Amino acid sequence: MQFLKEIIGRWWSEFTLQTKLMATATLVVSLVMSSLTFWAVNSIQQEAQINDTRFGRDLGLLLASNVAPLIAEDNLTEVARFSGRFYNSTSSVRYIIYADQEGNIFFGIPFSQNEVKNSLTIQRKLELPEEYNHDIKLPMVRQHITPDGQVTDVFVPLVDNNQPLGTLAIGINPNPTLVASSNLTRDVTIAVFISIWAMVILGGVFNALTITQPIKELLLGVKNIAAGNFKQRIDLPLGGELGELILSFNDMAERLEKFEEQNIEELTAEKAKLETLVSTIADGAILLDSQLKLVLVNPTANKMFGWDDKNIIGKYLLDFLPSEIGQQLQKPLKNISVEEEHIDDEQYYHISPTRGEFRVTLREPNHHTFRILITQVLDQNQENLKGIVMTVQDITREVELNEAKSQFISNVSHELRTPLFNIKSFIETLAEYGDDLTENEKVEFLQTANHETDRLTRLVNDVLDLSRLESSRSYEFQALDLEQPIEQTLRTYQLYAKDKNIELIRDVEALLPSVWGHYDLLLQVFTNLVGNALKFTPEQGKITIKAYGVKNNPEQPEEISHVRVEVTDTGIGIAKEDQEAIFDRFFRVENRVHTLEGTGLGLSIVKNIADKHHTKVNLVSEVGVGTTFWFDLQVFQEEKVPVAH
Repeated sequence: MQFLKEIIGRWWSEFTLQTKLMATATLVVSLVMSSLTFWAVNSIQQEAQINDTRFGRDLGLLLASNVAPLIAEDNLTEVARFSGRFYNSTSSVRYIIYADQEGNIFFGIPFSQNEVKNSLTIQRKLELPEEYNHDIKLPMVRQHITPDGQVTDVFVPLVDNNQPLGTLAIGINPNPTLVASSNLTRDVTIAVFISIWAMVILGGVFNALTITQPIKELLLGVKNIAAGNFKQRIDLPLGGELGELILSFNDMAERLEKFEEQNIEELTAEKAKLETLVSTIADGAILLDSQLKLVLVNPTANKMFGWDDKNIIGKYLLDFLPSEIGQQLQKPLKNISVEEEHIDDEQYYHISPTRGEFRVTLREPNHHTFRILITQVLDQNQENLKGIVMTVQDITREVELNEAKSQFISNVSHELRTPLFNIKSFIETLAEYGDDLTENEKVEFLQTANHETDRLTRLVNDVLDLSRLESSRSYEFQALDLEQPIEQTLRTYQLYAKDKNIELIRDVEALLPSVWGHYDLLLQVFTNLVGNALKFTPEQGKITIKAYGVKNNPEQPEEISHVRVEVTDTGIGIAKEDQEAIFDRFFRVENRVHTLEGTGLGLSIVKNIADKHHTKVNLVSEVGVGTTFWFDLQVFQEEKVPVAH
């Protein structure tokens, strides 16, 4: 039973709402019409019963009035003859029974006398209704159902001259025409009701098989297509308009599938290009969705924020940003993202300003400064937020250069101001008070102005040299014999060293191979290093320029891999705290000892020239003992490209 209910429920659920409403309306109409028909049939039957009752009462009274005198005379033969003619004259009478006052039947049709009372003295009694009253002279009528159909029983008192003789019971058959008509009407009504519902059920099955099911399949297919499943097809063997509709749907799905495949290939190619581009750009690139979850992070951004070993795609950005950046970007990112608001059970989205630029400095673990640009990605209508792009630039070097630039300008201004002020002061003094000065004073003032002019010239030349070295200028490098710039440097400072009683020593290994370098630049290196050594070396000191080959090629141990140059003095030395900054621009040891003067650019120039030669200047020094600067130069090879930037 439960299984049958499930089948019927599943079958009923297959119908559309319209079909269900039509079936329900048909049921209601058929029930109403059937009820009216049965009511009409019942009314007819009730009317027939009333007519049967009247007919039976009249017939009983007629028969009783005729047989009562015969029964009083005990003329049962005549009673039987008259009753027989009466019974045979009409088909409406089913039986006629005569009983005495005690209810004993003494004659009946179709009962014979012998059946009523035979030699065995078998006696039958007439069962009168409980409500029957002998004292009432009116007939009593009742109706009941027998195996042979409905019968109207009429009980009539037999009275002759007010003398009760017994009871006449007569059974009346219903009107056959009315019975047949009502039965026919009932049967036709039932047949029509069953036919209507058979048609409804058959129509529903036909509708489910030929219309509802295909439409449901089409609806499911349309939903799948809308969801992006373009492989959806409908395979139903139907003709007509539905068949054409299904064929058109399948053709549409096939075209969409091909179009999707083509678009996917194009989008995949474009995505690969975009990812390649994003991964190769120098700046960090981060793509977020509207809920600030990470969609794409390029390797530069991973390295900047230390995300290389973390699986952060799909995670909330602010949970992974360094605290300094997260604190500064939290409010702007939330303002720029989509905020959802419910008003009257409807959703509204607010989109805040479209971009912002921020500068954040990280103190730990390394001192870095970042410029972060936040930009919204909107749809083509510029209404809905699709994502957020963050561009991260490491501007640490830029900040350092700006600071160095500011410091450089400040230092240059200071260094230029001092000699210019001295020159101006002495010249103004000579111009205004020249007549009051002695010749010796005038010569002294002019010598001081000349000295300051030389100092200013050296400063300008050093600044120009440093500017040229830090520019993008190209230098032609070639094979170079180190003995030449070393020899020229020693000749240049020979007299100055002699005046200070300092010994200049040349220690160059014989048969040194040529190095890869630029003559003028290396000459400037030797000049600056020897000049500094002379400046900081007291009398009786020594300055040595040494050059020798270094063999550190394990495959060819006898081959010189590079040439090392050392400039050693026996000067005052450089303190440990100064050795870190000795190559910075405008840093001077005399700032510490307050003795010797200089521009503070010499070693910065040496460092830049060493960079041009792809090497590094190293320093070994001890206060009071002396200092050694050394660097390596590459041995010249024919295949080496003789150009440096």
